[in-house]
Amino acid sequence: MHRLSARLADDREIIYFDESPDETRILVDPRDLPKVESTSTVRYDQLTGEWVGIAGHRQTRIYHPPANQCPLCPSTAENQSEIPSPEYDVVVFENRFPSLSGSGSPAEVKELFTVAPGNGRCEVVCFTSDHNATFSHLTPERVGTVIEAWADRTVELSRQPGIEQVFCFENRGAEIGVTLAHPHGQIYGYPYVTPHTAAMLRQVEKHREASGRNLFGDLIDAEIADGSRIVAQNEHWVAFVPFAGRWPVEVQVFPRTRVPDIPALSTQQRLALAPIYLEVLRRMEGVFADTLPAISAWHQAPVSQGREDFWLHLQIFTIRREVGKLKYLAGSESAMGAFVNDIPPEVAAQRLRDAS
Repeated sequence: MHRLSARLADDREIIYFDESPDETRILVDPRDLPKVESTSTVRYDQLTGEWVGIAGHRQTRIYHPPANQCPLCPSTAENQSEIPSPEYDVVVFENRFPSLSGSGSPAEVKELFTVAPGNGRCEVVCFTSDHNATFSHLTPERVGTVIEAWADRTVELSRQPGIEQVFCFENRGAEIGVTLAHPHGQIYGYPYVTPHTAAMLRQVEKHREASGRNLFGDLIDAEIADGSRIVAQNEHWVAFVPFAGRWPVEVQVFPRTRVPDIPALSTQQRLALAPIYLEVLRRMEGVFADTLPAISAWHQAPVSQGREDFWLHLQIFTIRREVGKLKYLAGSESAMGAFVNDIPPEVAAQRLRDAS
């Protein structure tokens, strides 16, 4: 992989990750752009112990532009996009409408109504210059380049003052809420540990105190021994529908050997990841003869806590529960956080195994 960094017209960073060393990239952005001004803050909810971001400036972000005005396609004479070059492999740039922005101290609770700066970083990851592609139909080599970009950005964002957790993810499909059709993902650097990760850390610590063992490792071993929810596996990775899966079709992909985050993956683990990642996505596409609105989420250890026990894993899930039907987060899920799944995990796993 070959890395090249430059600056856009408003001084946001853009980084090209190329598979060939001889690619020519245009590093000068000809647009006249105002400097990005973020007004993000985070507020602490005393009742739940969770931080909530407030980012009113994002209301003006681009919303479903026509394909010939896509800001994530390579630039042309007719469309000066976020990427000045006429072609690219994988590119990462700072979000023009960030939920979090700036350096500083991590968010800290100080009073009943605590407001802290929305420090952090939000980046966009374009997986390919092909506007009509999907992640599931990238080549293994291209997925490998994306993995290298995730690793690079996790390292760099983890070094930024105030960032406590780095989250790489992809939202896919208009039904999920995606506003740009071009295949892309995002990376968030949070000034706090996210609620879901904090809950996992508490459970892992409780299990360690009670048994002396790693909870993630015990769960992986138990899933392999049971076998009914296994979807795919290879020498370095195993993919299964979780025993208590919340979503109609949900798969978790774990490395067999514990690592805390993407940068810690070995060369062999990285090479083995692309094939199983693509297999899982394609099997999910084959479950329903319909679109696949989905989220792919990388769960990584926080920057400065829980790293000795946390186990990197990928979670992929869809809100599609049947052809023409979606799972909506209504009263029980949205208000109480109490999920009800319409498809038993064992049934979902069998459907995935049967899918081609």
